[in-house]
Amino acid sequence: MRHPIDPFTPAVELAAAIRRKEVSPVEVADSYLERMDELDPRLNAFCHRADHDVRKAASAAADAVVRAASTEDLPPFHGVPLPIKDLLDVAGWPTTHGSAGADRAPAGVSDPVVQRFVDAGFVLLGKTTTSEFGTVSFTESEALGISRNPWDPDRTPGGSSSGAGAAVAAGMAPLAHAADGGGSIRVPASCTGLVGLKPTRGLVTNVAVDSEGLATNGVLTRSVADTAATLDVLARHDPAAWWSPPTPRRSFADAMTTAPPRGLRIGVLLAPPIDGLNVDPACAAAVDKTLRTLESAGHHIVDVPLPLPPAEELVAAFTTIWNVGGAGVALADPDRVEPHNRALREAARAIDSWTYAEGVQKTQRLSRRIVEAFVTSYDLLVTPTMACLPPPVGFWRTGADNDPLTPLLKSYPLAVFTSLFNVTGQPAISVPVHHDDATGLPVGVQLVAAPWREDLLLQVARTLELAHPWADRRPAVG
Repeated sequence: MRHPIDPFTPAVELAAAIRRKEVSPVEVADSYLERMDELDPRLNAFCHRADHDVRKAASAAADAVVRAASTEDLPPFHGVPLPIKDLLDVAGWPTTHGSAGADRAPAGVSDPVVQRFVDAGFVLLGKTTTSEFGTVSFTESEALGISRNPWDPDRTPGGSSSGAGAAVAAGMAPLAHAADGGGSIRVPASCTGLVGLKPTRGLVTNVAVDSEGLATNGVLTRSVADTAATLDVLARHDPAAWWSPPTPRRSFADAMTTAPPRGLRIGVLLAPPIDGLNVDPACAAAVDKTLRTLESAGHHIVDVPLPLPPAEELVAAFTTIWNVGGAGVALADPDRVEPHNRALREAARAIDSWTYAEGVQKTQRLSRRIVEAFVTSYDLLVTPTMACLPPPVGFWRTGADNDPLTPLLKSYPLAVFTSLFNVTGQPAISVPVHHDDATGLPVGVQLVAAPWREDLLLQVARTLELAHPWADRRPAVG
């Protein structure tokens, strides 16, 4: 079949083509389902396919286009396919949380994040792979198998939103839901050449506060415009949530089109916050390219170090919360949980609630010192997204037989720069400004702003997108 669309078409453009009746939602869905048939056996991005449900929803979307008095009255992403990471419930579909031990009974109701996607007109395109409970930066598991990078299938696409990154990069979806508790949106974005924004803590709510607010939801996309427009869908006031800010007065899609203020103070963090890790030259080159671009745009690079706490305090604070990441997951067979997550559960159960509460309070105090720098010294911080290029599949196995926490420790080079800002709750975005000629791999850079300044992040990310266009890059598989 001749595909009626370019599978790499940005989601906002695809939605516009559907509203103009240039292509139908059924044609779009069929095109991506065929791409999945063709490419996913090699990449393993999807863990649950419900093609009948997809075609049924696409057919209903096509009928709505015909019936609409004006297609401009349709939801913003009407008829656009979007897969969901297998950490969130979708009514009628199982949720494995990436675990062989999970209860696979179909969910009764959808998570509020999923419902916002549906309300915005998206056609849910199955579920994508994740590491078990989202605790490590790759998906190579008993439950879901090995997810691979479209740029080099012998390498990881990052994680824990592994399938989301592989699906979008390979053109099996125009964009994908992702979730981020330590870098799980931004790490796959860097590994697979995509845009990945982690919103401010609390901006995007789901059914419960996840990991004391370390974790949040977003999307992986190919363009800053898609990221901004999707954030408008997700960043809605949720009166039933424990905390939720008002819906932003100005849309992020509108804010993105405005140039950022000139003369921004740009800080730099190039040394990993944890001792003993080195930054790959390609990752450092991405930072250097970004700084030169921003300086030429009239911004100021400031030589003020980020006030980081001692590494051991930071790791202890993060892991106190990270250990409970699998809490609330319904397990049918706890003995089939992977060894590193069993070890995390045992560590969590070894402390009492008083000690846990003290750890959460200490994390907040450490976080405050860092965030205050964005009041006094910086408007924006630039870091590598990762300290390394995407590692080869199986990189984590050495030592895993002797220490069950090896998979987590091996994730440090991937998540050392990203996880810091899950602790502080600040918005952070990875954009693929660099391409490593030696390996042919994309390389992301991370931009971090003060809380609630997603508008500034998107504006500066758009500046980089215009200076270093990445839309025409295509991976080896796809």
